[in-house]
Amino acid sequence: MPQAPSTSESSQSSSAWSIFLIFLRLGLTSFGGPVAHLGYFREEFVHRRQWLDERHYADLVALCQFLPGPSSSQVGLAIGLQRGGHLGSIAAWVGFTLPSALILLLFALGIASWGGNLPQGILHGLKIVAVAVVAQAVWGMARSLCTDASRIVLALGAALMVLILPGSLAQLGVIFLAGILGLLLFRSSAPASATSLLEKHRPLPGIITLALFFALLAGLPLLAAASNNQALAVLDAFYRTGALVFGGGHVILPLLQAEVVPSGWVDKDVFLAGYGAAQAVPGPLFTFSAFLGGSMSGGYGPLLNAALCLIAIFLPSFLLVFGVMPFWGRLRSSRHMQAALAGVNAAVVGLLLAALYDPVWTSAIHDLKDLALALVALTALMVWKLPPWLVVLAGGFVGWGLN
Repeated sequence: MPQAPSTSESSQSSSAWSIFLIFLRLGLTSFGGPVAHLGYFREEFVHRRQWLDERHYADLVALCQFLPGPSSSQVGLAIGLQRGGHLGSIAAWVGFTLPSALILLLFALGIASWGGNLPQGILHGLKIVAVAVVAQAVWGMARSLCTDASRIVLALGAALMVLILPGSLAQLGVIFLAGILGLLLFRSSAPASATSLLEKHRPLPGIITLALFFALLAGLPLLAAASNNQALAVLDAFYRTGALVFGGGHVILPLLQAEVVPSGWVDKDVFLAGYGAAQAVPGPLFTFSAFLGGSMSGGYGPLLNAALCLIAIFLPSFLLVFGVMPFWGRLRSSRHMQAALAGVNAAVVGLLLAALYDPVWTSAIHDLKDLALALVALTALMVWKLPPWLVVLAGGFVGWGLN
């Protein structure tokens, strides 16, 4: 079985610029969400370019699905790391992220400048489509992550808790409690132990990187609380979101909504319209953060705010991938880690279910016409299998017509 090239060999074989161009093309054409992105990566880097073999690619995917954060983006930066070192990972991330981030930033600027002149109903149509998108995500995640009665009860309990006790601290508490319950409930089936192809990375840099990850996670809230600086508060909010999102990109909806709407940084209707629009662009859903930065009141202006939000939400992914790679084999074979993760994954289904009701449903569905459009959009996504970008565009136009 051929082994992946070492980091030093990779740096010689692929320049950061060539890695950037390859991932830029993927960032411009990769529609369909994280599962589709992983398929694009497999075709490009395993079959076409043969940078990785099947086993090595599967190891990278397993690692990034185990970690919190955007799994497809993490796989991309891990491939960049394997091929071109740390500079290659940055080039891969920039190329894959830049197209959708720029599109969503331009959309935010358009709403800010011409929102009052947009045809009536377009933004409302986007909010209605967001109902269908989140409902599809809840259904898909529940089928894969809530596979027995214990997980279903855990998900429903998590949804009730965050509806009764709204706010980011309650959501973090639910995630922590779910991990503990997972340890108690789901330890019976231990995963098979196997040697990881990623363990060739040295442990000391991984330890330092993980220490930095946890230092920022614990220190940024303290610094933000001790300061009235909005930029520091934004950095803290988006870093925590990127560090604690389990289960896929859609889970950023409740976490970010709890951070940016109650604080007054972003209007609730603008938030939901941007989330709907984010379904129509290629690349990672986490670039929704660029939209929020561009829509944010205060700070340093839309461009710098967008850059701050984008970097802050992706920074945990870099630190976790770099830090966990040397220890992945032992983590993958740990019964305790897998049990805790099972509990957390069930709880994030509940978080997304709660977000489907409030704010998504309560802000978008006001009458039978809205409900009918949401059901048609859900049917288009789940039964007719239409691409999300097409459903989003159609929803905007139909919303305009209905109003």
